[in-house]
Amino acid sequence: MLRNLWPPAKSHAGQRSDEMVAAAQAATRGDYHTAQIIWSKYAHGGDAEAQTEIGQCFVRGLGVARDTELAQQWLSLAAKSGFPAAQRLLGEFYFNGEAGKPEYAIAEEWYARAAGQGDALAADMLSWILVEAEHRIPDYAQAHRWAQQAAEKGIAAAMTRLGLLYNNALGVERDAKIAAEWWLKAANLGDADGQAMLGAAYHLGAGVSKDPVTALVWLTRATAGQSVFAERFHDAVRASCSASQIVDAGRRAAQPLNVGGSS
Repeated sequence: MLRNLWPPAKSHAGQRSDEMVAAAQAATRGDYHTAQIIWSKYAHGGDAEAQTEIGQCFVRGLGVARDTELAQQWLSLAAKSGFPAAQRLLGEFYFNGEAGKPEYAIAEEWYARAAGQGDALAADMLSWILVEAEHRIPDYAQAHRWAQQAAEKGIAAAMTRLGLLYNNALGVERDAKIAAEWWLKAANLGDADGQAMLGAAYHLGAGVSKDPVTALVWLTRATAGQSVFAERFHDAVRASCSASQIVDAGRRAAQPLNVGGSS
């Protein structure tokens, strides 16, 4: 049974909305004591959003002592009621092994429930699991499906993953042009791995015209973003450029990203 933190209370819908906004504002400025008073009132009354917020406070030790048992209980309450954000965060709880050791199969189940309700971050994580996780056989076709869903909702990491699936013919026919298009979208949103992959595409002329300067632009950005993939190409591409090309690439790499635009 959950241990009560504050006494429950009832409230009208309009008051709830105002108070939940106030709680979010308090949390943003680091006043978790105020936020938790509000969240707890609604959480004990069965409000899934408030239960989720309380659960996250116990996961992270925000305003309270970190308590994984209470965190799991609150997140489970909200997740089992069908709240997608709670389902995703409960998946994260199991994936990260917050209560001891990671439980990837259980995490996958909760990510799938949230993704099935349209949660883009859950869809992105589920896509990653279906490609990379060691507890299961990869399912590239489903990985593509969920990455597509997340990418269409603006998740840059999913765009990068879609590019990799198309480039490596995993679950789809190989299409270097589509791969480069997805990497460009991710790169312009600041995803360092997408920038690295796009830089490599320009270096190799895969799906785009070969262009060492543009390759160096994206690899420079990816290196600054600490993408491990950039290390494979950056030095070789830089060595292939003239001094003036290196200067040009550095100038372009320092410019703001063209979100939604071209290279």
